[in-house]
Amino acid sequence: MSRRSRVKRRFPLRGNERKTLLKRFSEAFNIDAKQMFGVKPKVEVIETDRNKIFVVNGEPLLASVNGEDLIPTLIFEDIIQRLPKVIVDMGAVPHVCNGADIMAPGVVRIDGDFKRGDFALVIDEKHGKAIAVVRAILDSESTKALKHGKVFKNLHYVGDIIWRVIRGENLRRKS
Repeated sequence: MSRRSRVKRRFPLRGNERKTLLKRFSEAFNIDAKQMFGVKPKVEVIETDRNKIFVVNGEPLLASVNGEDLIPTLIFEDIIQRLPKVIVDMGAVPHVCNGADIMAPGVVRIDGDFKRGDFALVIDEKHGKAIAVVRAILDSESTKALKHGKVFKNLHYVGDIIWRVIRGENLRRKS
């Protein structure tokens, strides 16, 4: 994602669009959206060049990256704490925070099991901070056995446009 990305527009979701989003959320994370967010949560969409950020009841909790299914943002604690954890060495951190996919040599440890295509949370080994939400390219057993090659696709990371919108950085609207 380009650092030049800008917020294109912001608008509320109404009626059927909101119901569809909440249904997608419930199915993707196996959680009752009504129980988590209330019966009629307020949902806004912030569109950037390639992403949509969904602000639910005032919190930017979900995103759609390059048309991907819903992913949790790095501040959606209720969801990211349930994800398998991928602990990476400090040498990998600058690359991950620059959008690079996760390579097997940078993985120190994996906590939890996952299937190919599942989401995982990348944590730095020194501080234990969440730095990225990724999608598994292989299952957990295959990933643990691998010594080289790409093992996770980086979807959302500290410093990307989603992170900058969440942090409230001043992003100009596209003219």
